[in-house]
Amino acid sequence: MRIIAGDYGGRVIKSPPDSRTRPTSDRLRETLFNVIAPNIEGARFLDLCSGSGAIGIEAVSRGASHVTFVDRSRRACALIEENLDLLGVPEERTEVLANSAENFTGRKHEKGWDIVFFDPPYDSDYGVVLFEFGTPESNLLNDGGVFIAEHHSKTTLPDSIGEMRRWRILKQGETSLSFYERA
Repeated sequence: MRIIAGDYGGRVIKSPPDSRTRPTSDRLRETLFNVIAPNIEGARFLDLCSGSGAIGIEAVSRGASHVTFVDRSRRACALIEENLDLLGVPEERTEVLANSAENFTGRKHEKGWDIVFFDPPYDSDYGVVLFEFGTPESNLLNDGGVFIAEHHSKTTLPDSIGEMRRWRILKQGETSLSFYERA
């Protein structure tokens, strides 16, 4: 897997050794970052269900000020740390946490994020995490922030949940990206 653009553009990172993790394709990553490009510089970015960390690393490469990586697998977190070290990403720009998406989003956080990318296994229940971001008292997504969920194209996600409204769906083969913002 390679980083597409930015400070680490063209550099290769390690992929998960097993088939349980489904990395986002280079093509879909490029499409995603073309959409969010105007918002990435200086953004606080959350890569939820990070896997290899390719999405979050792409974000820091393109100018995100800080990226939080969350994955329930300790092996995935170790791989993310290895990839960050391999590229020489400054430690103060990243944080890697071994936690489930549901546990992580269910607790209070000092600061929210400007961009959130959520890519769980396709057979997951997306509703719990979407609900946490959409509740009126949630501070997970900053004002003007964008929440993106990657999902199978046959999976139907709600057009709105709480205070979040979907404003765009991008389909590429069997994969879709749903873009939400706080209403």
